[in-house]
Amino acid sequence: MGLIVRVMNMKAKEEGKMEDKRVMDMLKTRLGAEDYQKLSRIDNPELHQFVAKYVELCNPDKVFVCTDSREDIQYVRQEAIRAGEEMELAIEGHTVHFDGYYDQARDKKNTKFLLPPDVDLGADMNVMDRDEGLKEIRGIMQDIMHGRQLYVLFFCLGPLKSQFSIPAVQLTDSGYVAHSEHLLYRSGYEEFVRLGQSARFFKFVHSAGELDGRMTSVRIDKRRVYIDLEDETVYSVNTQYGGNTIGLKKLAMRPAINRASKEGWLTEHMFIMGVHGPSARVTYFAGAFPSLCGKTSTSMIKGEAIIGDDIAYFRNIDGVMRAVNPEKGIFGIIQGVNSEDDPLIWKALHSPGEIIFSNVLITEEKGVYWIGKNEIPPQKGFHHSGEWTPGKRDEEGNEISVSHPNARFTLDMRLIENLDPEIDNPEGVVIGGIIYGGRDSDTKVPVEESFDWVHGVITMGAALESETTAATLGKEGVRKLNPMSNLDFLSIPIGRYIENHLNFGAKLRIQPPIFSVNYFLKGADGKFMNEKTDKAVWLKWMELRSHHEVGAIKTPTGLIPKYEDLKRLFREVLDKEYSEKDYRQQFTVRVAENLAKIQRVMEFYKTKVPDTPQIMFEVLKEQRQRLYLAREKYGNYISPNKLSHFTILA
Repeated sequence: MGLIVRVMNMKAKEEGKMEDKRVMDMLKTRLGAEDYQKLSRIDNPELHQFVAKYVELCNPDKVFVCTDSREDIQYVRQEAIRAGEEMELAIEGHTVHFDGYYDQARDKKNTKFLLPPDVDLGADMNVMDRDEGLKEIRGIMQDIMHGRQLYVLFFCLGPLKSQFSIPAVQLTDSGYVAHSEHLLYRSGYEEFVRLGQSARFFKFVHSAGELDGRMTSVRIDKRRVYIDLEDETVYSVNTQYGGNTIGLKKLAMRPAINRASKEGWLTEHMFIMGVHGPSARVTYFAGAFPSLCGKTSTSMIKGEAIIGDDIAYFRNIDGVMRAVNPEKGIFGIIQGVNSEDDPLIWKALHSPGEIIFSNVLITEEKGVYWIGKNEIPPQKGFHHSGEWTPGKRDEEGNEISVSHPNARFTLDMRLIENLDPEIDNPEGVVIGGIIYGGRDSDTKVPVEESFDWVHGVITMGAALESETTAATLGKEGVRKLNPMSNLDFLSIPIGRYIENHLNFGAKLRIQPPIFSVNYFLKGADGKFMNEKTDKAVWLKWMELRSHHEVGAIKTPTGLIPKYEDLKRLFREVLDKEYSEKDYRQQFTVRVAENLAKIQRVMEFYKTKVPDTPQIMFEVLKEQRQRLYLAREKYGNYISPNKLSHFTILA
């Protein structure tokens, strides 16, 4: 029996060697000598087979293998411009890209997980049979790159030589996508060379498909974004919009969340920032906010430091929660960015440096304009709909705005003045607090701390609600539950995702506090109760709370600041007075609204998440009971002054 096994193993090895030789011979034929040499320098047969497979299937006219060299990266940028996918603008280094008119946001309908029959991710997950999906996507990709150039790109999700990081290879025929990823991610060619056959890498295959005269995708009816968790491969075709095509961004979150769930770490839709405290102290916070809820503006607030604005990997290292940003750039929504509220971004967007604008208006002077820019709007220009003047309408009769609501900017964070020096630390940074924030006009107070990790995960993270925005296809302004602002990107059942958070915290020796923030609370007059700049104060208060240096008032839903502390911080941070009247209005406990929220959350988890951990309902019931008791004593609207005797000492 042993002899038979040895013979079979030897036969398998010989067959493997023959296949490797066939693959390398094919690559030598299809690639030029220089590009073949670049690829063969990486000792990884799995990688070679992957590249060969899609060179044969997609059939490009040319293959360019990109290393970490400045010359290779510059070639990609120039090819994007030469092919017409980007156009140069007036400021040095700035370019603009236009997606097709109907290709402007994440296509949730056609973004699907490819799963074998025995895998169930839950009722709300968009899934299809793996074999069926692979057959379809490969059919669509047959010869799809004929007449085009295929870019083979290597990246590292996270700092180089780090236990956090994941190597990744991207195949794309879009110079715009390739250029964008070089701004957003650390080059990883040398990392692949270093790791060789030990690399466990993510794989991404993209084609923009057939293009029109404006170099935008034509076959939108065949737009597909398929995620194969088993093979950790993402396929994206007939689309150019970054959220559907820049594979290492939100698309990479799906396999990363899946891998993290198996290995005991977390992949989150969170920024990482450093908040400066007394005596030059820097405390790092991670925060989850749905789109257009203040996530980027919080992470880039003047006077503080940014490590990342969008995605974070978390690990338990010696009982301490540490994090890295898998990215090094920003693919940010530009709507509303202005000189007053976003001075750091504003300065970068108006200075020389490599920046890609997408779906903004281009003026006659080759400048850019977007919705919410605090300048006089131009009366004509060019954007994703072609020539534009005020009042222009599309085929359905809808008025076309001066730029798309989901227009974007892409840049390397080294263009931002407040970039934190720890961004490339392979050990990551220690997390001193977690922040959850959404759009909420009538319920949550501006800033609040949870009672403990479990209470925070459940009532602030898993219960996070917000209104929908232009970042996804569909109707805007609908309030929806979005656990940890990560619902759209989950690749595991929601109940398991929440359980993972609870388990992760339980194993920490030091649990960072969890906070919620709400920048969108409105008064009876319908106006916002806070200025946009007030978030700087909430951050300073959270920083002090994380070090137990200020007290708090206990309410039925969490811990809120004392007026005296906020009054001092408003004066120190913003040089403005903060009235006790504003404090009372903003930090009033709105009992009826909180009870209604608990009911919505419980209904969601009871009806849509069959694997919800039982502790979720127990914690929500406890909060509901505290609200009932408080209402009996104080009424439906409870001023913080009435609760001041429940002060928690620092």
